[in-house]
Amino acid sequence: MLVSECLEGLHHSVIKGDLNCTVNKIAFDSREVCQGTLFVAIKGFSVDGHDYIKKAIDRGACAVIVEKEIEVVEPITVIRVTQSRLALACVSANFYHRPSEKLNMVGITGTNGKTSITYLIRAILEVAQKQTGIIGTIGNTIGNVKLETKNTTPESLTLQGILNDMVNASMDYCLMEVSSHALDLNRVAFCRFDTGIYTNLTPDHLELHKDMDSYFEAKAKLFGMTSQANIINRDDAYGALLIERLKIENKTRVVTYGLEPNADVFASDIRYAFNETKFIAHTPKGDVAIQIQIPGEIYVYNALAAIAWAVAEDFSLDIIAQGIASLSGVKGRFETVYDAEDKKVVIDFAHTEDGLQKALQTLRPFAKNRLLLVFGVYAAPGALGHSKRIGMGKVAADYADFSFLTSDNPKEQDPMTILKDVAEAIEANNGRYLAVVDRQQAIEQALEQMVSGDILLISGKGHETAQVIGKVDVPFNETEIVRAKMKALKDSGN
Repeated sequence: MLVSECLEGLHHSVIKGDLNCTVNKIAFDSREVCQGTLFVAIKGFSVDGHDYIKKAIDRGACAVIVEKEIEVVEPITVIRVTQSRLALACVSANFYHRPSEKLNMVGITGTNGKTSITYLIRAILEVAQKQTGIIGTIGNTIGNVKLETKNTTPESLTLQGILNDMVNASMDYCLMEVSSHALDLNRVAFCRFDTGIYTNLTPDHLELHKDMDSYFEAKAKLFGMTSQANIINRDDAYGALLIERLKIENKTRVVTYGLEPNADVFASDIRYAFNETKFIAHTPKGDVAIQIQIPGEIYVYNALAAIAWAVAEDFSLDIIAQGIASLSGVKGRFETVYDAEDKKVVIDFAHTEDGLQKALQTLRPFAKNRLLLVFGVYAAPGALGHSKRIGMGKVAADYADFSFLTSDNPKEQDPMTILKDVAEAIEANNGRYLAVVDRQQAIEQALEQMVSGDILLISGKGHETAQVIGKVDVPFNETEIVRAKMKALKDSGN
């Protein structure tokens, strides 16, 4: 492909060189450059790609894209743009022949529920015998092949490559969790979405967005990128705001969901059990009995989102019900990893105040004795990080009988400082707790103290299998820790 073809649709200026040179590869990391590469210099949070242009040229780059005034003496094509990240998204989409336009693209955004909705929709599509790819928090899949990724939504170059692989593998649908970071940093720019789904908005990632209104505006960008429909949670305050905005813009059809009858898709006759929830879904196509094998109100919302999407896609109610009932669970999402001797242990990804509160409220009716909690607060800087610790501590005090306060990806922050802040909040709200900085020890101590009728919630990490301590990812599998410890206790007669 020629450089000129990569640049189609991008406002740019040519500083020097020829746009007719052939591009064999796109890269934004100079270490990935080889002969014939178009190198895009991106200014990151800690590293500036402009500092590595000489290295990229030495490795064989045929052209470079910059957003700064950079003097390049080598005989090479230099293109200047306003935003390098946006340019990366454009040239990546063009290089892979705009694969998002060849898939039915579903973008899912919001603070909580994205992963579960993704897997609920995939379950419906499997019943309908459609081929599905997923891009999300747990990992990327193309059909039954799993790929690993670092981010919920990959960088645009990686993303376009995955979408191209989905096209080549004859996928019908791509279900993508679209993070606020991805929207703010133009990772999904130049993607065409058929449908957008909005779940909810609660405080999270404010170290990047600074305040809730900015966080909302980042999420809202997705719904200006859709061509067919937008599926919105009417019960959420920001969802209601988004609905009114979309009605004014009148670009794509809006389908609402919620627990109240004023939504297009709503639930009634909700019945909760420890391992399932049943309800009647009311839709424009008629009413249908739904069984989802995960408990709690939040999963009623998640199921309603999937149902609303499937109704908008004109799937039959029978296929929708079959698909939702077929999903046995989602890794690290309200996952029961131990259920014996009248003791239950549940692992959940809940890492926000709202998510933790909902998880504890869901479990409370099924605790015959105590509701125990193991949790930490992940590293976040400054006043926003301190506010999150206070909020999480209050939730633990208000909704758990006893908490084991521990670490959750402290990264380069002092874990003892984090624990101290959370502990003060628990004490201020008359909660009971034990602080154990080592997360494995905290889990094991909680398991040792369980008695008949107790439920233990281990929250924060969910599907993750590593603790980030300093700059190192330390292997850490909570399911394995729980099962090994419970076996040891059983073998010892405890």
